Amino acid sequence: MKNLILFIAACLMPVLVDAQDKNFYDFAVRSIDGKTLSLSEFKGKKVLVVNVASRCGLTPQYKQLQELYDAYGKGDFVIIGFPANNFGAQEPGTNEEIREFCTLNYGVTFPMMEKISVKGDDIAPLYQWLTRKSENGKQDAEVTWNFQKFLIDENGDWAATFEPRTLPNAPEIIRWIEGQ
Repeated sequence: MKNLILFIAACLMPVLVDAQDKNFYDFAVRSIDGKTLSLSEFKGKKVLVVNVASRCGLTPQYKQLQELYDAYGKGDFVIIGFPANNFGAQEPGTNEEIREFCTLNYGVTFPMMEKISVKGDDIAPLYQWLTRKSENGKQDAEVTWNFQKFLIDENGDWAATFEPRTLPNAPEIIRWIEGQ
């Protein structure tokens, strides 16, 4: 029995080590303009990752996201938006339509990526990492709706998640950005 346990532990060890070795910087995504973006470009910055939608009751959060980016985005902080159509078909548009909507209605200047899936069988690899403890080494965190926020520290490690109704300018997010 002891040998069986040791054998199982030896087989699982590479999987556990791999999850802990992988971080945010290991991913590449496509911008809303279709260009490949290595997330390693954000090394040394705190990152707020958020899945967004244009026809959601929470869509006005774009305003707070942009205000947060205006206040902190010139330093060691960035927001990255990922449009997703996983909840109530609230992001039906093309990447071009989404970009136009965000720019015209909210003046969005923070990086926006192409539309992806944030849950289900076709979940994007980055969101697999964000939502699965087996991948991020920290916590399971299912995306429950549009505008769920994930915080990534300046080392590229998963730091926290906030539910969709938590505003981007919530005190706990501001404290994290400011390092308090």
